[in-house]
Amino acid sequence: MAMTEAVAAEFFTNAISRSFEKEFDGVQDVFELQRNLNNAFAYDLVPSPSVVAAALKAARRVNDFATAVRIFEGIKAKVDSKGQYDQYLQELKPLREELGIPLKEDLYPEQK
Repeated sequence: MAMTEAVAAEFFTNAISRSFEKEFDGVQDVFELQRNLNNAFAYDLVPSPSVVAAALKAARRVNDFATAVRIFEGIKAKVDSKGQYDQYLQELKPLREELGIPLKEDLYPEQK
C-alpha cells in the first residue's frame, strides 16, 4: 500500500518532532540547547508545540532564562499569522506558567 503525500508528510513531521524532543530531553548545557534550537528553527516548518515544550524544559533545566523567553520570539518570527502565534501561546500557557517563563511583550510592554 503506497503512502499518500499527506500521510508521508505527516509521518515525516512526527518523526522530526520525536527526534527533536529526544534531543532536547538530553540537553546538558547551554551550548547543546542553543545548537538544538538552531537546528529546530532552521527547517521551513514551525516546531511543534511538543518540541517547543521540550525546549522550554531544557532551557529551565540548564538555567537559561533568556533563551526560554527568546524561544517565543523565534515562534513569533516563524509563524504565518498572529492567530497561529496566539494558538502556540494558548497551548503552551500552562507550561509557561509552571516554569515561570514570561513573554518579551510582558517584560517590555512599551515595545508592543
